[in-house]
Amino acid sequence: MNIIMWMLAGAAIGWAGYAVLHYNESRGMLISMAIGVMGGVAGGKLVAPMFGVVESIPEAFSMAALICALASAAVVLFVGDQVHARFGV
Repeated sequence: MNIIMWMLAGAAIGWAGYAVLHYNESRGMLISMAIGVMGGVAGGKLVAPMFGVVESIPEAFSMAALICALASAAVVLFVGDQVHARFGV
């Protein structure tokens, strides 16, 4: 359940970054959403446990992990846009 929520949150951040902030415009909306999904999953799986976000029930929903996923998806989108602008990759 959590991983699906992280993926949806990352895709939503990717879409918002593309539509509102114009990140990754030259690469397209689907690429922005894919980058957001990867950032969301990485944030929920890797970053959240580093900050001590541990749910008492393993399959229970964790709002703190979702916030970490949202933040890391936004950071990954920003870094991806800056790398693309600088190096054209």
